[in-house]
Amino acid sequence: MNRLIPVPPGEARGVTVETGDIVRIVNTEGHQVVDTWAFCSADPLEALSMEHSRSATYRILFKPGDTLVSTRFRPMLTILADTSPGIHDTLHAACSAESNRFFGVESPRPNCEDNLRSVMAERGVCLGPIPCPWNLFEHAIVKPDGSLMDEPASAAADDYIELHAETDVVLVCSACPSSVGDISLGTPRGAAIELIGRG
Repeated sequence: MNRLIPVPPGEARGVTVETGDIVRIVNTEGHQVVDTWAFCSADPLEALSMEHSRSATYRILFKPGDTLVSTRFRPMLTILADTSPGIHDTLHAACSAESNRFFGVESPRPNCEDNLRSVMAERGVCLGPIPCPWNLFEHAIVKPDGSLMDEPASAAADDYIELHAETDVVLVCSACPSSVGDISLGTPRGAAIELIGRG
């Protein structure tokens, strides 16, 4: 059933993933950060939660075998494989018009928060507060003194993370256009969502 959905640079795409399906998020050209969200199809108020998943796994960087959970501590996605260096930030908020202003970046410009709102609005869902994304391939390093340092994503072309859906979800991926911290090593390159089929 393989189906490839390109995510153009600075844009987002959403797909419905059913329980038992396997999906890959692919770093098609390398070095691209992909802000990723999942919402329960039956109730979009229940979403993939970084803070709940950190508590569930007791780590800030997830690895194959980990099951990530929702805001209600219910299993949502299990990591099956990861061909990248394995650093996927769970701490940073999505870039937004407000964050761009905060960091002195000229607006208007594309941002992941607006991308997410647009994708969900097309599905008839008006979002309130935006959950923290799972920032795939983003290198946000926690230094010994507790401060954060950003490094460009080191994922190579065609690196991917493979996920198993534990429930029906709407998966949204945004090829992050943020220029703050140079997290994607220059201009955004885009990504892809690959639907593999049943696991």
